[in-house]
Amino acid sequence: MRLRGRRPDPVPVGPGERVLASAQTVDGPMAGTAVALYLPGGRRIPWQEVEAAGWDADETLLRVREVGSWGEVRPEHRLSVAEPGRLLELLRERVMASIVLHRRFEVDGQRGFKVLGRRTPHGHGEIAWLVDYDAGLDPADPAVVAAVEAALTTVRREVGED
Repeated sequence: MRLRGRRPDPVPVGPGERVLASAQTVDGPMAGTAVALYLPGGRRIPWQEVEAAGWDADETLLRVREVGSWGEVRPEHRLSVAEPGRLLELLRERVMASIVLHRRFEVDGQRGFKVLGRRTPHGHGEIAWLVDYDAGLDPADPAVVAAVEAALTTVRREVGED
């Protein structure tokens, strides 16, 4: 009689994590767990730090963009993947599960900013608050600073963080 064990994970993952979906890229395997995405080479990106992901079937290209900081180029990973399979579904589901709140605020009737609150998809830990400014809006402008502070006070109260 042959005993069947659990297959080894295609990439090394953190303690207590297990691979839920994986895909083969030209640079090696990548995988997703309940808490993070693992890129070829071992880079770990927690789901709440993945801003967006998209699949281009024509180019067989998976793009993963990290949250980053305002004013800096957001890290984007372009991965050549023949077939993302369940990993693409997991990517979308985990990124959406990490969003606690997403709201737009106007400053001058045309331009404004978005406030995004994210945390681990399990709902544990502090909420990271991100502000994404429209083009042409100066985050150092006192009126913009006051609007952002008021917006953050409002959304923190709404999620019970005050």
